[in-house]
Amino acid sequence: MSAEEIKAADAPADPAADEAARRILAAEEEAKQFLDQLIRLKAEFENYRKRVDREKPELVRHGKTGLIERLLPLYDVLIAAHQQVARAGDGEAAAAGEMTRGLELIFKEFAKLFEAEGVSAIECLGKPYDFDRHEAMGQVETDEAPEGTVVEELQRGYTLGGKTLRHAKVRVAIPKPA
Repeated sequence: MSAEEIKAADAPADPAADEAARRILAAEEEAKQFLDQLIRLKAEFENYRKRVDREKPELVRHGKTGLIERLLPLYDVLIAAHQQVARAGDGEAAAAGEMTRGLELIFKEFAKLFEAEGVSAIECLGKPYDFDRHEAMGQVETDEAPEGTVVEELQRGYTLGGKTLRHAKVRVAIPKPA
């Protein structure tokens, strides 16, 4: 090959064609970047959707927990009222009987609601003290129960779905001094 042929091969054949080829390459590179960005955004959205699907039941349960925690003091007041009516004197027996029946209907509705929502009372009397379920409010000296056994329930505790919603307030047995 002669020197002239080499120069002709190195020289651009058509400047317009070279410019078009450069634009095509740039457009292909930009399209590749957009496709890569789209794939990443799609993956991020799928991860977001999966996370929301996982978190949604927890958020619903958390909202349910808040509502039930606000209902428990009302339930406690109704229990106290029921106990007072049950202790009413003989002269007030008829009125007390009607009030007791009314309160028992309310208790049944609460029980249905609590059961439907997965709320259950913590059974604690005669059972060993459990710091996950009980809050010790005092001790009772006794020989009738083993040390560390719950002997008195001051306020009922509740669980929601197996997790403690409110600790039972209790008194725990300790041995009498010798």
